[in-house]
Amino acid sequence: MFSRFENFFDSIHLHDSDPKFLLAVSGGVDSTVMAHLFHQKKLPFAIAHCNFQLRGDDSDGDALFVDELGKTFGVEVYSRKFDTVKYAKTEGISIQMAARDLRYKWFAELQSEHNYTYLATAHHQGDSVETFMINLVRGTGIAGFHGILPEKQNVIRPLLFANKNEIVSYAQKNSIEFREDATNSSTKYLRNKMRLDIIPSLEELNPNFKKAIANNIEAVNDIEQVLHNQLIQFINDVTGCTDNNVTININKLKKYQPIRFYLFEFLKSYGFNGSDVQSIIESLERVSGKIFLSESHQILKDRDTLIITKKLKTEIPNYTIEESTLSVKAPIDLKLSVVQNLEISKNPNIATLDFDKLTFPLTLRNWQEGDKFVPLGMKTKKKLSDFFIDNKLNINKKKEVWLLTSNNDIVWIVGMRIDNRYKVGQETKNVYRIELT
Repeated sequence: MFSRFENFFDSIHLHDSDPKFLLAVSGGVDSTVMAHLFHQKKLPFAIAHCNFQLRGDDSDGDALFVDELGKTFGVEVYSRKFDTVKYAKTEGISIQMAARDLRYKWFAELQSEHNYTYLATAHHQGDSVETFMINLVRGTGIAGFHGILPEKQNVIRPLLFANKNEIVSYAQKNSIEFREDATNSSTKYLRNKMRLDIIPSLEELNPNFKKAIANNIEAVNDIEQVLHNQLIQFINDVTGCTDNNVTININKLKKYQPIRFYLFEFLKSYGFNGSDVQSIIESLERVSGKIFLSESHQILKDRDTLIITKKLKTEIPNYTIEESTLSVKAPIDLKLSVVQNLEISKNPNIATLDFDKLTFPLTLRNWQEGDKFVPLGMKTKKKLSDFFIDNKLNINKKKEVWLLTSNNDIVWIVGMRIDNRYKVGQETKNVYRIELT
């Protein structure tokens, strides 16, 4: 076990010649054995222990055990209690996800504060196989089939070479004490059900099932590297950025086959799943305007482009402009003045309105479905939605448009067109000049 542990450090590429390690230790057999191996190899390390307060006195017992383990090794032990149940309810996530979020956020804080180069977790070969199977069930795509990586950024998993039986056997042979977690025998959680029910059933069909999956994981890792290079080429060729939005050129996209693979691998980081991607592909030959939503982003199918935009979490408020207001800084920058000059500006960023026709306070707001105005030069009302189509504004651009209103009348589509009813004429005595700066 120890020689294989040493081989792990020979196989990875530590980017620091004098690293310091922070070990995530629960008190269970895996993390306790990992701590013993670090101590045996004389590596500089400290211990971090999370008390999620999910098992009553047993949770407190784990914390005391880990504290004593640190004293035995003469290393620093950081321990923190978390109200995991409350956090899960507040965030609307599962207990497992809450615990994961809490511990990794805290680990990152410790690493930053105390300059630990690497976080070491005690994931073993069985954990990697379970992760592979869980991702297979969830449908994460090929990136989910590499199991748990031995090294990713500043996190290392130095026990991935070993299976559970080997770790337990090592602990017994070396009289290493550890804590048993009773929840490990419960099938309430997906990972436990995979470990206790599903994988044992598959081992009845193939006693070497775990080893076979481990070999497949290695093969997938090689394939993934090849595909990663292909995806980089795809991203460089097909995607772009405009107005802070990510775009996908549909004509170029169609040249990449299978299109579903490329599109899914790119869009999954924006929260879109396989079903979403299939719907997007089916929309490519249809009319513009279709919108697809994930938890965090939206995709607009526009003419020859897919436009990816981050969803706004809150509604944008309305802004009031008093008669005495001379300038506005938010949400847009405006300069306001009343003049007697009857000259009409042709600059779309300058509106000249008949001051005496306005009713204050004015309101600055976003457009809404059903909005109408009388475009300059016309006598009848026109829907803003039609006006936007005429001016080739897609849905994302519409969201950026601001309207200046007076007594619910739209007097200016800012930066585009004023309302004909409020234009400056020969009878105008006072001109209200507004400049978008």
